[in-house]
Amino acid sequence: MAIWNLLWLYILILYVSNGRMEASHKVYPQFQSLSAVNIRQLHHTAFHFQPPKNWINGPMYYNGIYHIFYQYNPKGAVWGNIVWGHSISKDLINWKELEPAICPSKHFDIDGAWSGSTTILPSNKPIILYTGVDSNGIQTQNHAVPANLSDPYLRKWIKPGNNPLIDPENGVNATAFRDPSTAWWLNGRWRVLVGSERNSRGIAYLYRSRDFIHWTKAKHPFHSAPNTGMWECPDFYPVSLSSKEGLDPSYMGKHVKHVLKVSLDDARYDYYTLGTYLTNEDKYVPDNASVDGWAGLRYDYGNFYASKTFFDPAKRRRILWGWVNESDFTQDDVKKGWAGIQAIPRIVWLDTNQRQLKQWPVEELNTLRGENVKMSHQKLKKGHHIEIQGITAAQADIDVTFYIPSLDKAEEFNPTWEDAQRLCANKGSKVEGGVGPFGLLTLASKNLEEYTAVFFRVFKTSKKHVVLLCSDARSSSLEDGIYKPSFAGFVDVDLADKKLSLRSLIDHSVVESFGGGGKTCITSRVYPTLAVLDNAHLYAFNKGDETIIVKNLNAWSMNKAKMN
Repeated sequence: MAIWNLLWLYILILYVSNGRMEASHKVYPQFQSLSAVNIRQLHHTAFHFQPPKNWINGPMYYNGIYHIFYQYNPKGAVWGNIVWGHSISKDLINWKELEPAICPSKHFDIDGAWSGSTTILPSNKPIILYTGVDSNGIQTQNHAVPANLSDPYLRKWIKPGNNPLIDPENGVNATAFRDPSTAWWLNGRWRVLVGSERNSRGIAYLYRSRDFIHWTKAKHPFHSAPNTGMWECPDFYPVSLSSKEGLDPSYMGKHVKHVLKVSLDDARYDYYTLGTYLTNEDKYVPDNASVDGWAGLRYDYGNFYASKTFFDPAKRRRILWGWVNESDFTQDDVKKGWAGIQAIPRIVWLDTNQRQLKQWPVEELNTLRGENVKMSHQKLKKGHHIEIQGITAAQADIDVTFYIPSLDKAEEFNPTWEDAQRLCANKGSKVEGGVGPFGLLTLASKNLEEYTAVFFRVFKTSKKHVVLLCSDARSSSLEDGIYKPSFAGFVDVDLADKKLSLRSLIDHSVVESFGGGGKTCITSRVYPTLAVLDNAHLYAFNKGDETIIVKNLNAWSMNKAKMN
């Protein structure tokens, strides 16, 4: 088994009123002395948060400052000896490292201070709930509080003597009982979710408390689903039916839907449903069109796991953070420094169709934009590719709108093609089609020996058109034996105007793409050998029969963010 499969790190997202931390959940003592090395510089990101060693988790906001807490092993490059690293920012883009916030030190967390969340109490005091693991592998929920609230950076946290707060009761899987969610307030009590699993049924348990110290388990799970395995990192929050503005997790107005996201341990992807919170019963019911488990909606159809949202009251937005995960890391990969990276923070809101969420990079990212080039009304005939010159192609932000003059040549869609990723694998960027593939060749070498293709392909049925967005990394590197998957998702768009938009963030070894204005997002982690630094190129391309028009293209070189 690959070491990375053994040693998952999850995202910690802490927004003191609404954050949370995700952690890996198995310790391998035989690997804990494996030394960490500096990240291979060719692939070190410039504007994605990436620690110099080991892995990371997410953010929190308190009194004007964002905090990112990341789980890492200060003694080695693998899972074990886990502490909560801590960095701060005023803009979610530039970060300064501080001393670790939490270290294993008590009997209830001696084998790890794992996933957690933060909540702001009415007295404006942040409190952390986190999973601790004792020497027997039992998982409990504990709390920590700032040692000095007058410290604007909240450098030190202490663990009160009344821990643990929540023990696994009879009938609860004590070794699969973790990741307490952000708490919300309703009818005089706090509520929090804890992820679990029993007999392959994924479970989100609900706990209630009047004082945030004494917690009582609800008689029934908040939500569960068979054959979905362990539910890690549960996240629950409201979204407005009529606005892009974010909502406080305790908001219970009429014009909202609720989102329940879980990270499926078996799949290593994040899935969410939209539904109704039955407050009188304290239960969540997904909409009929929203499916639990592997066939459900995903935040991101690529390398993206253990995410968390938080409400940012300063800008009235809900922000999503996720970890750019890997599925097949080997021990050699860890030694090379191919470790975890945070995806760019995204705002998240409900699509007007009310069937899915939409996402977009936070506006603060635009402050890193530098040299700008534009292109408009450029034809892409079948087999053609055009280089986008004048920017740093390995470190760039590209926003493009394609126009399709005619959809008549679209291929017939087979109704058995339900698996977008498999469809992309069968009809990749090298396979000619009717309408598409067309899009971008990112992190490309001069002679196209290497590239990561991000592209659309349009199909037709008797009733509508079906749009596929792919991020195909199979040609991303000449190096053998590394993870080079093709990722894909369907884009629920109306092609009445015959336009498709794509935004891609390119950062040396990460390509984050947003199709259809953020309806479908795909993140790929890649390791080129030729298309690096100044030797990387960027192209627009088309391999479909139908000529495609680059209606508008804006591309920027991205400056380096300040990291630690």
